[in-house]
Amino acid sequence: MSRRPSSATSPLERQIGDYLSYLRVERGLSANTLASYRFDLTRYRDHLAEHGCDRAERVTLELVSGFLQHLHGRGRTPRTQARMLSAVRGLHKFLTSEGLVPCDPTELVDGPRKGRDLPDVLTIPEIDSVLGQPDTSKPLGVRDRAILETLYACGLRVSELIGLRQSDLILDEGIVRVLGKGSKERIVPIGRSALEWIANYRKRTRLTLAAKGRSKDILFLNGRGGRLSRTSIWKMVATYSAAAGIEKDVHPHTFRHSFATHLLEGGADLRVVQELLGHADISTTEIYTHIDREYLKEVHRTFHPRA
Repeated sequence: MSRRPSSATSPLERQIGDYLSYLRVERGLSANTLASYRFDLTRYRDHLAEHGCDRAERVTLELVSGFLQHLHGRGRTPRTQARMLSAVRGLHKFLTSEGLVPCDPTELVDGPRKGRDLPDVLTIPEIDSVLGQPDTSKPLGVRDRAILETLYACGLRVSELIGLRQSDLILDEGIVRVLGKGSKERIVPIGRSALEWIANYRKRTRLTLAAKGRSKDILFLNGRGGRLSRTSIWKMVATYSAAAGIEKDVHPHTFRHSFATHLLEGGADLRVVQELLGHADISTTEIYTHIDREYLKEVHRTFHPRA
């Protein structure tokens, strides 16, 4: 006669279950994303159990730091450590905000050190300075301001920017359809500031440029009414960055990386930023993680400085 497995669960397991239910019901996260959260939090639960901790209210700063040290000792990359810490932070923030535990032990935890193989990041004041360089009293200055605003607001690749069409703008929802690598489409909130400059550009500049060439539906046009080239965007970014006195090596990807960095520094979840950027989820075979549009817009409005 076979033994039935015990159905007993620890308080921490139930707390994790409550959090996952919240993510599924309130945030509308996809099954793949929830599976990634569950995997990371199960590893966290197991680590705490090994140290005699079975409920979130008993977790200390030292236990969380020890979990990161454990991951480092097992050869986990800084990116993986950051992803797992993001899940742990989300759990404790949820439990604290719901009044289920008295305090959040992750508030003072330092994240893993990241390598310096990434491009330079502009600070928010530096971004503001570069955005202020185009002479918006001139039609092409209005276009350039709209381009720079869109690069930063959406974290686009250059190829995605020059391929944007007017029909990709969903103005009443404040979002834009982006065709990324591998012809994969994603939805990105665009933000108030960028939308205002795009509207200004379409009203003051685009109609005149479109009359000079066969623009069709392409949003951003060159002086001859055609599609902008990648090189022209690189030159534009370099010119305005130099005019702003920025000594860093600034190119279009710097805006994309600054977009992601500023969101993460503001507290946005790592998985949401991956979705906004159109990055592959490293823990699944899915090319893109699909997250509810309203949640994407809420995160963007909350954490992006120009939303």
